[in-house]
Amino acid sequence: MKHISIVVPVYNEQENVRFFYQKIRKYTEPTGYPFELIFVDDGSTDATAQLLEQLTHQDGRVRAVLLARNFGHQVALTCGMDYAQGDAVITMDGDMQHPPEMLPVLLRKWEEGFDVVQTIRLDTEGVSWFKQSTSRTFYRLINALANTNTHIVEGGSDFRLMDKKVVATFQCFKERARFIRGIISDLGYRQTYVEFVAAPRHAGKSKFSLKKMIMFALDGITSFSKIPLRFAFYLGILLSLMSFLLTLDVVYTKLFTTEAVPGWATITASILLLGGLQLAGIGIIGEYIGRIFEEVKQRPLYWVRADLRNYMEVPASWPDKHENQVKLKQV
Repeated sequence: MKHISIVVPVYNEQENVRFFYQKIRKYTEPTGYPFELIFVDDGSTDATAQLLEQLTHQDGRVRAVLLARNFGHQVALTCGMDYAQGDAVITMDGDMQHPPEMLPVLLRKWEEGFDVVQTIRLDTEGVSWFKQSTSRTFYRLINALANTNTHIVEGGSDFRLMDKKVVATFQCFKERARFIRGIISDLGYRQTYVEFVAAPRHAGKSKFSLKKMIMFALDGITSFSKIPLRFAFYLGILLSLMSFLLTLDVVYTKLFTTEAVPGWATITASILLLGGLQLAGIGIIGEYIGRIFEEVKQRPLYWVRADLRNYMEVPASWPDKHENQVKLKQV
């Protein structure tokens, strides 16, 4: 019998955890697949960890991995996939915007032979025009800049099903600046898409601030494209050519005409323009160098404060590939 792992990163979701757990049971149990539900607590400061501990005592299929601090959504997803043991792994958010009623649909597509079943968000109820427009712009930009083998469908999310062989391939990727949507799109295998309309959050507020959105976009662009670096290079070549032609014009005016007039305004504007472009180019290069600096340190991607699981009630059919870890039962 094949097993399913459902990976859910959570951060300060005390108002959603129990409701989400109930919905997962409602829509997963009728499928007949044995499943494990892995919550990854990304350094929550509210009662999320305590609620997850209670769920692990109530249901042996629930596992809670508590990270030592906040590492970010993409790293939390990666941690959950490292702990997942199922023949298929489903990743989704715990705020009810990824509808649990879609789980049987994903499983049916998997049964048809697809290795990756990616969901496409058609719309999100209650989301501002600004967020929708910036999201569309981001996807168009990254597809324009990315490598030719990588195409990220507009509206793609981290709500997807992956076969265990896809997860094994994903685990070979060790970079710290993670853009999982791009990595999965780049893996290949048999992929298909299903569409959904995201409902409003069940409770609480989104933790994905404008700053995090910008950093997420930068991770995506710099992880899959060198075009910004080339753009700075080509712009430098173009400006150098323009400067050479301007120098020829200045020499000609000085030597063969009487129209040479000190042009402080032109000089000032030129200096400001060139200085600004140089700083922009240095900034682009610095962004890539900064990411190289983070990678070469080779620090762990994350570290775990506690792995909570009711080891007395874990189904015997679940092999534990983390069995050699210290089994911490206290938060």
